[in-house]
Amino acid sequence: MNHKLTSESKFVNGITLFRIEACVDMKWAKKGELGGWVEKKENISGNAWVSGNAQVYGDARVSGNAQVSGDARVSGDAQVSGDAWVYGNAQVSGDAQVYGNAQVYGNAQVYGDAWVYGKLKLSLGYFFGCRHNSEEIKYQKLDDTTEIIYKGKAKIE
Repeated sequence: MNHKLTSESKFVNGITLFRIEACVDMKWAKKGELGGWVEKKENISGNAWVSGNAQVYGDARVSGNAQVSGDARVSGDAQVSGDAWVYGNAQVSGDAQVYGNAQVYGNAQVYGDAWVYGKLKLSLGYFFGCRHNSEEIKYQKLDDTTEIIYKGKAKIE
């Protein structure tokens, strides 16, 4: 086991989060170093590391050599893996995946079914889905200032 939950905890948005501690030397942390916050031990595995005020909760997972730091949040069923790095005020949630050497940082938000991977770096904006091959992306105007963006069949009333 590379990490353990400490007895230090805090209550955030109805969830109890625990500070982690490194049990061995890893890429991002030395044995005994205190890290960021997770809800449960299943939120982090491998040589991954959560540091600073970063939070990982729900069924979200940080694994491999991935790092989540700063004030970043990973939640829902989101996954951060490989050598990916989520930092700053970035948020990854829903079923989103960040992996490979990808970086999500600043105020970027990745959610829904979005995948961020390879050497991609996202620092600003909202990312919520993917387009595969030649899938058609559709737009439905709701009013003068708002559109719904979708793919596949949809019934919009």
